[in-house]
Amino acid sequence: MRRRKWWVVGAIVVLAAPVAWSYGSFLARRGTDGWQVRSVEWVREHGGAGVVNATEHWWYSHHQPPKGGKPSKILTSPVAAPTHSLASSVNHLPVPPNLEPFVSPALPAEGVWRPAGRTVHGVPAMYITALRPDATHTSLATGVAWLDPTLLRTVMYAGVQLPGGSWANQAPIPAPLRAGLVAAFNSGFKLQDSRGGYYAEGKVVRPLVPGTASFVIDDNGRPTVGQWGRDVNMGPHVASVRQNLALIVDNGLPVPGLQDNTRGRWGFTLGNKLLVWRSGVGVTPSGALVFAAGNGLSAEALANTLVKAGASRAMELDINSEWTRFFIYDAPDASHPETVVGTKLTPDMRSSPALYLEAETRDFFALFAR
Repeated sequence: MRRRKWWVVGAIVVLAAPVAWSYGSFLARRGTDGWQVRSVEWVREHGGAGVVNATEHWWYSHHQPPKGGKPSKILTSPVAAPTHSLASSVNHLPVPPNLEPFVSPALPAEGVWRPAGRTVHGVPAMYITALRPDATHTSLATGVAWLDPTLLRTVMYAGVQLPGGSWANQAPIPAPLRAGLVAAFNSGFKLQDSRGGYYAEGKVVRPLVPGTASFVIDDNGRPTVGQWGRDVNMGPHVASVRQNLALIVDNGLPVPGLQDNTRGRWGFTLGNKLLVWRSGVGVTPSGALVFAAGNGLSAEALANTLVKAGASRAMELDINSEWTRFFIYDAPDASHPETVVGTKLTPDMRSSPALYLEAETRDFFALFAR
């Protein structure tokens, strides 16, 4: 009996050792994710995707945002008077008009653009504001940013784990480049969930898929958003392409089917009716970028916000509180412009503004002064 007992113990140890080694190695990988996030991702990548998705769906279904309530401090803090015209010899886009809020009566700061971050040749290159996404969940505010590509150069950075491989532009953002760093924000889903591809530095990590929403950057650092094969295509001046699902805004309107998630075009993980952290990016007719992110958003509400911000085409980026990020950078000491301090687009974003200055796990986008 005693010998059998130790045989059973030995068998358990032998069987568990590979699992323990795999899990331990996953936890030890380079990157910024905490152990809780890494544990969930390990389960997902080792046959437990269905369990993780079902658990997430149950959790969010039973923890939807509260109804009513006071807005977050992004809408209660003092707001500088908007600048509707700028006299400058530097070429730049016109300052965007303020946004009409979804909720009436509007709060004093709601939809009012204000300059943010460091200027470029003395001109604001970014404006931010916030909107409450609906009249029911009034304690929530969605952050919105408007960025001028005539003043800013966009670069796609690989994370230290995703998409994998070695890259010239890879996290963290190098210290010598931080003197020109203005903003940075998250990319899309993990590639296996994105229904799209990844191209950068002349390398294809995953083939680009026709019809997929695509964030495309040319060799001059000019970004755009469009449907691959229709609005954007491969050419000699394409520097990088990041695809994610299907467009959520097209021709200046939310695309049909968002509410019902027709054919699962916008992912199956949470379902588009669940109100969770979401992020998205779009392009205006003038070529400006608009970004939106916030808690308590459905895919349809995200699309409506990007349309309100002026997007003619837009795509959803990553979702959930761990992955939705937008940071604004400035240098507190003008004599050391490379020593930057980041702030969040909305105070309730979970990640630290120093994230992209470290060995960030996932790919992301950074914008620098031209």
